[in-house]
Amino acid sequence: MEAFIRLDAKAAPLPLANIDTDQIIPKQFLKTVEREGLGKGLLFDYRFDEQGVEKPDFVLNRPEYKGVGILVTGENFGCGSSREHAPWALMDFGIRCVIATSFADIFYNNCFQNGLLPVVLKADEVQALADEAKGGNHVMAVDLESQTVTSPSGKAFRFEIDAQRKEKMLKGLDAIGETLEREKSIDVYEMKRALAQPWLEGA
Repeated sequence: MEAFIRLDAKAAPLPLANIDTDQIIPKQFLKTVEREGLGKGLLFDYRFDEQGVEKPDFVLNRPEYKGVGILVTGENFGCGSSREHAPWALMDFGIRCVIATSFADIFYNNCFQNGLLPVVLKADEVQALADEAKGGNHVMAVDLESQTVTSPSGKAFRFEIDAQRKEKMLKGLDAIGETLEREKSIDVYEMKRALAQPWLEGA
């Protein structure tokens, strides 16, 4: 998993509440367990009409937001089913940080396991960022070490994050990576167990 330390990127405003995982990545795109390629289905029903033609007015289709890396959205983002494809689709599209007033618990947890940073801010702070993201300059900075989001105009907002989750994001550790950090201790344990209980090894 790629480490997240600081992200300087375009931010797109999507001021909608209760965007669920079926809207983030509709069910027709869940036939794969591969992470690559899911970006094409991200927010599909918002981005395309019934004929599959891009809706030019939707924020992620507008040329000024091409290459967006931050999404500023509404409360309860990621509600609905527990599909891990949702953070996969966001990241495959290029988005590495989502800022909202609240997230659904399972989606929030899945984000950390996949290197996507979910940032919770107060409603007025999210609104301020969304308003600036609508302007001509919509490049923001998300600094995980200092736990701050800095708007294009220079306003800084501090967010809270669990210390263990922060450390794992800074190091780029998912569940497997976290386990491998303890590889030497695991090897020592297995050697001691093999000597003390050889029958468990089939000896």
